[in-house]
Amino acid sequence: MTGAAQGIGQAIALALAERGAQVVATDLTPPHDTVRKIGPTAYALELDVTQEEQWRLLAAKTRDVGDVDIVLNNAGYFPNRSIDDLDLATWRKTMATNLDSHFLSVKYFLPTMRKKKWGCFVGISSNMVGLAIPGMSHCIATKMGIMGFMTGLANDVANNGITANSVLSGLTNTQAITPQSEEQQRSTGNSRRLSDWENLRMSQVQYSF
Repeated sequence: MTGAAQGIGQAIALALAERGAQVVATDLTPPHDTVRKIGPTAYALELDVTQEEQWRLLAAKTRDVGDVDIVLNNAGYFPNRSIDDLDLATWRKTMATNLDSHFLSVKYFLPTMRKKKWGCFVGISSNMVGLAIPGMSHCIATKMGIMGFMTGLANDVANNGITANSVLSGLTNTQAITPQSEEQQRSTGNSRRLSDWENLRMSQVQYSF
């Protein structure tokens, strides 16, 4: 579980644990609070999802816990930048965090799933892909990219008993949107922000094979 320190990521990690999963929670700093809430069946590890070497190290560390059957990519970077203010560095960081991370997770965890003939990749996309949101062109591009990648991945791994899905979450009342102005938040066309648990119940799962 990436981006598991707070918000949607933490909520999903807790939900998985309640259903009996052994959770490896990751974030830029080890998400100890999430693991504390779960208990001894969870592990907190550091992961910068933009760095391939850190994915390689994560895959090696998780072997001490057991085979990874479900990879859920939630880590995201979405600063509000108008196209006039958007620079290449911000564009590339957004792409690396929101989209490259999905490819890297597959690269390092798919081989084990193929051996077992079972596994699941889940990518947190966003309902912003269908909305006109000022200053979010770079983020919308990555969220649409997640859907496209999961569609192609599902076709590639279906014969191995592995699924790939996108979850289109709505604007959620988390710390991640705190820096955004009320006007920016209203621009999503959703005046009511969902709580973490409401979002989990209402999210649409796409491209399940």
